[in-house]
Amino acid sequence: MYYRFHMKNGENNTVNPEKPETNRNFHTATIEILTYPNKFLSQPTQPVKNIDGELQNMIERMAVTMYQAPGIGLAAIQVGINQSFLIYDVSPQDSERSLQVLINPRIVSKEGTTISEEEGCLSVPDFRADVKRAASILVEGFDRNEKPLRIEAEGFLAVVLQHEIDHLNGILFIDRISSLKRGIYKRRVKKNLKGR
Repeated sequence: MYYRFHMKNGENNTVNPEKPETNRNFHTATIEILTYPNKFLSQPTQPVKNIDGELQNMIERMAVTMYQAPGIGLAAIQVGINQSFLIYDVSPQDSERSLQVLINPRIVSKEGTTISEEEGCLSVPDFRADVKRAASILVEGFDRNEKPLRIEAEGFLAVVLQHEIDHLNGILFIDRISSLKRGIYKRRVKKNLKGR
């Protein structure tokens, strides 16, 4: 499988993740982030079956992409990969990076409700909205070394994980806001696409 990358110097390059050593500038490549209304974003992902070298390479490329965007979370579906894994880093901007990887995550339980104020998304550019989320969640999955994970998350981390796991289920945050607000954004996007 091949992926289309954008290079730091503005060039485009097609990369074969199975043979990274053959790809020029592979280690400085960022992956193109899909944006609404790309229909690929609305499809549920498939479970990861093998945590192999190809997957590890894609995790690294996704990390470069997320940090350069900049963002705090990125699901595989957002970069055109139909597999159930995501990355995130909620460490403060002035501290060292702490990349986290979740493979085949699922929310086991939810408690309470909260409003995620001004939630945004790399796949829904130039738009923010308040989103109703669970206040705390329990998530199970695996890390990149196949170690089982069980994460009890609340507050900001809970919101980030819900947002990214939604992506893996084909759900954008605009699917969780009022039809009125969603319609406003959709009309804006449609108008911008016509103007190109």
